[in-house]
Amino acid sequence: MLLFMKVWIKLLIGSILGVSLGFFLPAGNQYLTGVFAWLEILAIRIGRYALAPMLIFSLTIAIYELRQDGLFWRLIFRSFLAALGIGLLVITAGITITMIFPPARIPILVEEQVEAVSLSISEVLMEIFPSNMFSALVTEGTFLLPIGVFAFFFAMGLSYDRNYTKSVMALADSLSRIFYHVASFFSEILGFILIVLSASWAIRFNEALETGIFRDLIILLGIFSLILGFVILPLFLLFLKPKINPWAVLYGSLGPALAAFFSGDINFTLPVVLRHAKENLGARRRSNTVTAAFFSIFGRSGSAMVAAVAFIVIIKSYSSLEISMTEVLSIGLRALIISFALVQHPGDGAYTALALLSLGYGGVFKAGYLILKPLAFYLIAVGTFLDVMIMSLSAYVLARISGFQEEKSLRHFI
Repeated sequence: MLLFMKVWIKLLIGSILGVSLGFFLPAGNQYLTGVFAWLEILAIRIGRYALAPMLIFSLTIAIYELRQDGLFWRLIFRSFLAALGIGLLVITAGITITMIFPPARIPILVEEQVEAVSLSISEVLMEIFPSNMFSALVTEGTFLLPIGVFAFFFAMGLSYDRNYTKSVMALADSLSRIFYHVASFFSEILGFILIVLSASWAIRFNEALETGIFRDLIILLGIFSLILGFVILPLFLLFLKPKINPWAVLYGSLGPALAAFFSGDINFTLPVVLRHAKENLGARRRSNTVTAAFFSIFGRSGSAMVAAVAFIVIIKSYSSLEISMTEVLSIGLRALIISFALVQHPGDGAYTALALLSLGYGGVFKAGYLILKPLAFYLIAVGTFLDVMIMSLSAYVLARISGFQEEKSLRHFI
């Protein structure tokens, strides 16, 4: 019976079991904490296991086909505009809600040493262009941009002469489909994996609730993210012509939403997004793969919004003075820029963005992000959930307006 369940139901059952387990386990047990820390790392690795090979060959074929039709750069440009527009909307909405309904101040309990956090462009370029092109394929797989760049040049090479590249292209296409089915197998067993991740999440959430000092921020981010992800963003689909049912699209994205929230890892969730966008939302590979990869690397506006909200709470915690409109605009603009720069942080996007906002602000706020360190897991979970909802809905919209989408019946959803 479990074998024939829809993927989102398996993920929901796994989440419920894990959260229940996490709340019933004794708090403060160091042995259990160590065991779950190890299990969590293993679970994330299993979820990411088939991503890199699937992405290499699927991106190669997608880019090749788009270049043959002269549509590759158009799709990239549309993806960039979508990421920019959604980023402006989401970050502005988050900051506005925080200013209208400000959470209670958080006590400045301890002063910790500032951790080294940076976005080094030189380091990123070194990883994108190693001295050996094949080195881009044998990394840990956390940084996807080198894989995307490799796929682009590989696809460009396939365009050289069909007489020479036909057999290689057929092999790449076959490997793309093979690894897609391998990744599909892992998405089918993610319900079991999510038991571990949601239990670990619940243990930390229970500890955060017991302190009582983060309650307002937890409620604000929780309610706003649910409204944003499940109501506001889907309603924008009503502007598409011909009209569609936005709730059907939302229903088709429930699996990735659950995986994103409890894993807090964009790379863990990406295979689930790719499968749901194809089999539920009808987005074809040539559009779906490129768009989803683009948003997983550059379109992290959900994480940036969470960071901006948290940073405003930090400022209000350090000072009773009102934040000026100039400061608010500065925070929003820097958060928007950061949303395109979290390329090396698939599993800690929101907290890294918060650290960068704090360090960039300077002064007494330089170490401000450390007061929210006990809540980092929650910020990351909410940010990743929004990142994935934006990615999933954008993949559908861009495939539809580009002519690479076909309608699927609800009864055939996975």
